[in-house]
Amino acid sequence: MLAPMDTISSVVHPRTDCRLCGSADLTQIMDFGQTPLANAYLSSKELDQPEVFASLVVNFCNNCKLVQLRDVVDPKVLFSRYLYVSGTSPVFVAHFADYAKSVTKRFQLSGDSLVIDVGSNDGVLLTQFKKEGTKILGVDPAENIAAEATQSGIPTLAKFFTPETATGVEAEYGKASVITANNVFAHTDDVIGFVEAVKVLMAKDGAFIFEVQYLKDLVEQNLFDIIYHEHLLYYHITPLIPFFKSKGLRVFDVEHIPTHGGSIRVYVGWDDGPHATSTHVEEMCKGESDLNAVHTYEAFMTRIASGKEKLVAMIADIRDQGKRIVGFGAPAKATTLCYAYGIDATMLEYIVDDSPLKQGLYMPGTHILIKPSSALYEDKPDYCVILAWNFAVPIVKNHQKFIENGGIFISPVPEPHILS
Repeated sequence: MLAPMDTISSVVHPRTDCRLCGSADLTQIMDFGQTPLANAYLSSKELDQPEVFASLVVNFCNNCKLVQLRDVVDPKVLFSRYLYVSGTSPVFVAHFADYAKSVTKRFQLSGDSLVIDVGSNDGVLLTQFKKEGTKILGVDPAENIAAEATQSGIPTLAKFFTPETATGVEAEYGKASVITANNVFAHTDDVIGFVEAVKVLMAKDGAFIFEVQYLKDLVEQNLFDIIYHEHLLYYHITPLIPFFKSKGLRVFDVEHIPTHGGSIRVYVGWDDGPHATSTHVEEMCKGESDLNAVHTYEAFMTRIASGKEKLVAMIADIRDQGKRIVGFGAPAKATTLCYAYGIDATMLEYIVDDSPLKQGLYMPGTHILIKPSSALYEDKPDYCVILAWNFAVPIVKNHQKFIENGGIFISPVPEPHILS
């Protein structure tokens, strides 16, 4: 495990109650130690400056069964300046295009329908809804990205999604037919406040639709690196049903989708609303019994330890042979993986990434340099660990030349293995 440079307690505080049900009956199920903020990339001028580190501890609520982080980092520190943009990935652009078409058709949206996307990022989803002919509005706290989205034709408010924000939006824009939140509903410490904001804005026949990574996939596929400070909650359907019921709302459908190694798209409406509850909801709950027991997570941590041993040994063997090894992809999950596995710049020479926003920066904590993917061909390393494993298929497909030149790709999940 790599040692933290600095911990700034003024922006980190522990949570002692469950974010959904309020119970204090919590059991610690995972501890990844002190890690840096996963998206806090550094410029060369910032390498000698203190970094924020916080404990990465995961708790299990014995009452409602929600899995959640213990420690909360001030969201202004996490999100006010953000370097992740969805639109740089063709995979996500295609995903959101299908998403918008499906929702528009299902809920019969028209030119009078308002779609609000919370955590709208660069507007990649709203761009698709705009093509479908609906009215659109984005809400995102990252001022740099919100400004760029607005300039590109996607009106975006640079604010956190609170009941106060929602009240102002409703006064100016009216009720929303659809409110979306993709990989955002797991990021909020104040889940109740988020849902109250939804209630302010959602029309009586409206729908709140959110996508989050699915806890069942995380556990079964060993996707532990999805765990980092921005992801405060790790959802399955079981705890969500009573939570929304307590707020006068109802989970009326759920879809299991492949994004981020396995996610769920959850549909929520008013409890007395017009949307019939799909049999998918009960069916998914029936398959979640293992997620409601602490022993499942004890076994999960054992598998993580085994994966660490295998990957570290694989890298050591490669380097002992005089071969060179780098990484591909600098997503937030790479920070957790590197810290959990003890991987630093002495083990990976550098990481390549297709995002120009990250190129030339350094990974949080480990200070591994991020280069453009052209480095694979100019520098010609022998091995490349795909840290952005959710894009492993397109990465391998797009970089067949690396393989043809003798390069070998490695995937770290569900356990370390060579990709053929």
